Amino acid sequence: MSRLQVVSGKGGTGKTTVAAALALALATEGKRTLLVEVEGRQGIAQLFETEALPYEERKIAVAPGGGEVYALAIDPELALLDYLQMFYKLGSAGRALRKLGAIDFATTIAPGVRDVLLTGKACEAVRRKDRSGRFVYDYVVMDAPPTGRITRFLNVNDEVAGLAKIGPIHNQAQAVMRVLKSPETAVHLVTLLEEMPVQETADGIAELRAARLPVGRIIVNMVRPALLDGADLELVGAVPRSSVARALSSAGLGGARRGGHAERLVDPLLAQAEEYAERYALETEQRAELADLDLPLHELPLFAEGMDLAGLYKLAKELRAQGVS
Repeated sequence: MSRLQVVSGKGGTGKTTVAAALALALATEGKRTLLVEVEGRQGIAQLFETEALPYEERKIAVAPGGGEVYALAIDPELALLDYLQMFYKLGSAGRALRKLGAIDFATTIAPGVRDVLLTGKACEAVRRKDRSGRFVYDYVVMDAPPTGRITRFLNVNDEVAGLAKIGPIHNQAQAVMRVLKSPETAVHLVTLLEEMPVQETADGIAELRAARLPVGRIIVNMVRPALLDGADLELVGAVPRSSVARALSSAGLGGARRGGHAERLVDPLLAQAEEYAERYALETEQRAELADLDLPLHELPLFAEGMDLAGLYKLAKELRAQGVS
């Protein structure tokens, strides 16, 4: 299992929820996981029902078996201060630059710099070791930007390394890309069984492969339970209305006489069955599209009551059961 797990997906697919559940799953049985947020939305804090994450690694959950999940919301300005101190030993001079607004200017006017800092901080956590020589974190999970910009986000260090041919910036960018383009990293795509998310997933995988970035798994989120299969739906379409009315009547839902309660239920019931049949056909088609991408495919259930901390642990258990962790 790769030590850096990057989770991306089209907006609205629940990629942050999947990233959080994956961090819990990977932390099972005494492992330690760092969950990294790079978009400043504080979605991780909301899922774990905790206060807003600062720019420091904080324990936010205990996984089954005693493992620990830490979280970090990366602040680009503070990451740049770290960078300046690490490579240029600026110290108080770096803090002075922040007061002058130079750091905010640098991270705003040059988005590539921002992405270098975000990916660099995550990769530093992957490589970090304690005094005994052991990795501080067994896994790092990144809640990454959406599919539409994930390739550029991860590949920006390659561009920087090409521009800065020598020196600390070049060396840092090269070190980050050695992690991102190695078996240490896996980029997972979260999708729904809908046409637009599936198409964006396919496009994202093609872009990642073209950039030689390691694609991991496809995770289909919020899958609704199957109420009827294909054979049932064919039967529904062939059964006469009168037979449906008699079946409703035998189930105690009113008399089958014309105009009775059961009779009035037939049209809404058949309309609902037709709507379900359309959705079933669409989801079957989208599953086939995803299968053609030739990657491990996993499905996570929809929680009709919404997602809370208990649901997050259920999703983590489901990921473990499917062998994702």
